[in-house]
Amino acid sequence: MKSFPIQNLLRVGTVAAALAFGGVAAQAQPAHGGHHGGPAMMAPGGLFGGRIEHMLDLVNATDSQRSQIEAIFKAARQDLSGQREAGMKLHQQLATLYTATNIDAAAIEAVRVQMSAQHEAASKRLSQASIDAARVLTPEQRAKIAEVMKKRQARMASRHAG
Repeated sequence: MKSFPIQNLLRVGTVAAALAFGGVAAQAQPAHGGHHGGPAMMAPGGLFGGRIEHMLDLVNATDSQRSQIEAIFKAARQDLSGQREAGMKLHQQLATLYTATNIDAAAIEAVRVQMSAQHEAASKRLSQASIDAARVLTPEQRAKIAEVMKKRQARMASRHAG
């Protein structure tokens, strides 16, 4: 199984926050052509490579907004900090199970279920942080981010098309 440490989850969460700022605004109103800026816009490795500061600069975020958003993600990081060690233990358990003389499929599945639950809990926490952070920004700021994301998605799509 591929490792997905908490640091990567936090990076994804940071990107998700940037994406959610625009996505929340887009979901709140009917979209043109049936499309919206929701979960599809929250792909890992997305907007700004996790650089929230850059995104906040783009929308001229106030010092107050920056402080609030920083506090939101700091709390999320603290909430998730204990999961890193637990995740490493699960990966070690999995490695031990796969290198055993006899492969115990039920035990491997049990560890996979635990890993999946841990990832789900982290994803849920980061999603909540993203929502909280999006609420700090104005609808106009979220719309600006959505516009930037749309342009970036178009550039990425054109690179992958050819």
